[in-house]
Amino acid sequence: MRMVDRGEFLEWAEFNGHLYGTTRAFVKEHIENGRDVILDIDVQGARQVKASVKDAIAIFVLPPSFQELKRRLKDRMLEPDDVIRRRLEIAKSEIRFYREYDYIIVNDVLEHSIRLLESIVRSGTATPRRQQRRIEEIIASFGGLA
Repeated sequence: MRMVDRGEFLEWAEFNGHLYGTTRAFVKEHIENGRDVILDIDVQGARQVKASVKDAIAIFVLPPSFQELKRRLKDRMLEPDDVIRRRLEIAKSEIRFYREYDYIIVNDVLEHSIRLLESIVRSGTATPRRQQRRIEEIIASFGGLA
């Protein structure tokens, strides 16, 4: 909570009784080194990121149905039933915010969803802002701008 008070997090949230967050320093370091940063965050975290990073791309991943989400959570056998119930309630409350996102991926076939995510990320790396350092190097190789 001291880090929250000092503004060290790009986003943070309480999810299912636990605190999660992403530090600004982590994201800044990777972006400055030309790497894409993908955050697996809830609606609250996505809102925080979009508010402070104007060109952030928000992607909402939807299960094909509520029943399929329930089946997947149960089949993993990683969490007790009460935690699964809570996760399902959170999903019900968050799904209504899908319109706030730039892209939607319906995670019906994992391989298709991965390819769609890759294409979204690749398109984001082609923006002039993301390539600014490289563009400046290329322009300098031409003798700069006239």
